Amino acid sequence: MDAELERLIALRHDLHAHPELAFEEHRSGDVVAAFLQSLGIEAHRGLAGTGVVGVLRKGDSPRAIGLRADMDALPLHEQNRFPHRSRHEGRMHACGHDGHTTMLLGAAQALAADGGFNGTVVFIFQPAEETDGGARVMIEQGLFERFPVDAVFGMHNWPGLPAGQFAVRGGPVMACADQFDIVIQGHGGHAAMPQQARDPLIAGAALVQALQTVVSRALDPLDPAVLSVTKFFSGGEAYNVIPSEARIGGTVRAFSAAVQDRVEAELERLAAGIAAAHGVQAHLDYRRGYPPTVNSAAEAALCMDVARAVAGNANVRDDLNPSMGAEDFAYMLREKPGCYVWIGNGMAEGGCMLHNPRYDFNDAILPLGVAYWVALARRVLG
Repeated sequence: MDAELERLIALRHDLHAHPELAFEEHRSGDVVAAFLQSLGIEAHRGLAGTGVVGVLRKGDSPRAIGLRADMDALPLHEQNRFPHRSRHEGRMHACGHDGHTTMLLGAAQALAADGGFNGTVVFIFQPAEETDGGARVMIEQGLFERFPVDAVFGMHNWPGLPAGQFAVRGGPVMACADQFDIVIQGHGGHAAMPQQARDPLIAGAALVQALQTVVSRALDPLDPAVLSVTKFFSGGEAYNVIPSEARIGGTVRAFSAAVQDRVEAELERLAAGIAAAHGVQAHLDYRRGYPPTVNSAAEAALCMDVARAVAGNANVRDDLNPSMGAEDFAYMLREKPGCYVWIGNGMAEGGCMLHNPRYDFNDAILPLGVAYWVALARRVLG
């Protein structure tokens, strides 16, 4: 193993051992900033609190690209027992952001040392991808005004895709992540005298059943969507009391704003109709979360070519289906053209996937990720 790879692995293991949650990535930010500064790269801090932006200029071209990595961990208890396991109970790098940060730092090191491009590379180390939309906050606080770029690019490891491979596609690659809550207000009473009450649980049960028809009957079958009810509870605690209120909650995943609009309208219609049929009231709170992640066609084609040059034609797939998971890099792609690609993490022992307490990033793919970032920067700014 060469010295540079050993250094990257040591860095990745250090980040893995010290996971930090959304907007708390103070140590991670320190590590990133110090690494960039050791290379002579400008390191700007403060966007979204813990974000770090590195700026590397070569030549005289006004062109610029943004390369983004996420830094935050998840609130999970790690079940691995290797030496670099989390030292902080209840926090874990279970999505590979430690690897993403390391690959981008490795690319920064290579580009700072060898150049090979004419323009500016903006290295974006983003906090709070998992839950709180750190990308959105960085943008709101002036990311692209302070660090203008012509296009922005992201990369995520993908368990189940063999190590050594990439998956690239134009158009939607990740779904939105909307949430909804429906409060059903009835009239409580004695369970032995239900005629004197208006039972919100009966209305809620009917509504949960009806919601299963939104995707199957209200949407075009060619427009993929997921509507999952994940919560159904009431304030009732006694066996002989019909409660006054019930609550239903869940998530909606889709690849277009039009489908989001249709689903929200159907939720409102069904909630109001079933509430009226049962003599209760229903109030919908529908919240738009991360938007769909949509790659622009030209940038997707460019990334496809770069991945093939780095990994070989046989190791780049364009047929991997979009994921119903969500990604806040979507906010950056709403502002700038760009592309989000998947790099294969291989199949971990036992088929361990993302957000699993036994997940670990595959160190063997670090050089490939670095090579992709370097080749992409040189291709765009060549």
